[in-house]
Amino acid sequence: MPDELVVIAPPRARILAAARDLFHRHGLRGVGVDAIAEAAGTNKMTLYRHFESKDELIVAYLRGVASEADDMWREIERKNPGDAQAQLRSWLKLADDCITVDGRGCDLANAAVELTEAGHPARRLIEEMKTEQRDRLAKLCRRVGIPKSKVLADTLTLLFEGARVSRQSAGTNGPSAKFISTAETVIEAFKAKPKASDNRARF
Repeated sequence: MPDELVVIAPPRARILAAARDLFHRHGLRGVGVDAIAEAAGTNKMTLYRHFESKDELIVAYLRGVASEADDMWREIERKNPGDAQAQLRSWLKLADDCITVDGRGCDLANAAVELTEAGHPARRLIEEMKTEQRDRLAKLCRRVGIPKSKVLADTLTLLFEGARVSRQSAGTNGPSAKFISTAETVIEAFKAKPKASDNRARF
């Protein structure tokens, strides 16, 4: 049988893939360009030909993470066309998958913790990405018919972000293990209509 054709990815793609893996496992500060170039099967000269600095590579890496989040939303809508309630349930399931897939948590949140410089080009990018994801969730909650959709989106976002951090600190049997049931309880609470207050005089 003829030898199988081996397709080698272009240098830029290999560099991004290596950076994604190393940054996710070891953090931004724990990985240098030498290690990334070596893991990508190239050298620093080639890396800097595609990315002028490590900061530029970090931004490209985070854009890739955000692109995957966009893909998730498109998949939710594709599988549940016109059904907002089913889309919200699908979001809960995918969010739970993100929590349980590994113990490293959110790449964007982890990067924000490490990038303490106020003017770092990635910090504004992270803020914009997180805001966009929260706004998309708020629109979905509004389509479900929940009046306080923005407040619910904020609550679910905090619950999701907190669950990812909790999994790192409290382990797999901690509060993060109950993310879906907790989130469903919160959603039902927002759906419930408040009881009319009794304004009659009490004697």
